[in-house]
Amino acid sequence: MILRAAAGFAALAMVHRVSDLTEMAALLARCVILAVTGLLWIGLWTPIAAIAAAALQIGIVVLGQELSAASGVNAALALALAMLGPGSWSLDARLFGRKRII
Repeated sequence: MILRAAAGFAALAMVHRVSDLTEMAALLARCVILAVTGLLWIGLWTPIAAIAAAALQIGIVVLGQELSAASGVNAALALALAMLGPGSWSLDARLFGRKRII
């Protein structure tokens, strides 16, 4: 739950970084970022949303051509969440059952 919340806040922090894009592209990017943030917070389709958050983070770095440590950490956080899965307090666990690897 904490990892999903942190990845959601990291994705939400990207909203102000898309202002360099054209108006339509910035609007589309903001909508996608807000959708990914919502999916991460409620834990629905977590691996897909986390991969999308990492791709957005990397894409914004590539398009904006600014490289910062926070961008790398946020992308790594999202990829770690994608590999770990949603956790027991998520909609994924409620809908599809908790998957445990032994």
